[in-house]
Amino acid sequence: MTPLSAFGLFAVSMMMIFYAFEERSPWCVLGFAAACALGSIYGFLQGAWPFGLVEAVWSAVALRKWRRASLAP
Repeated sequence: MTPLSAFGLFAVSMMMIFYAFEERSPWCVLGFAAACALGSIYGFLQGAWPFGLVEAVWSAVALRKWRRASLAP
């Protein structure tokens, strides 16, 4: 396994874990956003720019969701 593949495995694994726990805490939503950003970096580094672009959008969506959740009373 190359270092790039290991990085991609880590990013996607973190996405799945944080997504599973997203309802429990706004911090899990933020973790999901960060993991999506890592997935986006992985996509661009491996040359799969459509994957990188989609993950960047998911990261932005998750950040918006986190912001709304953290501002809610």
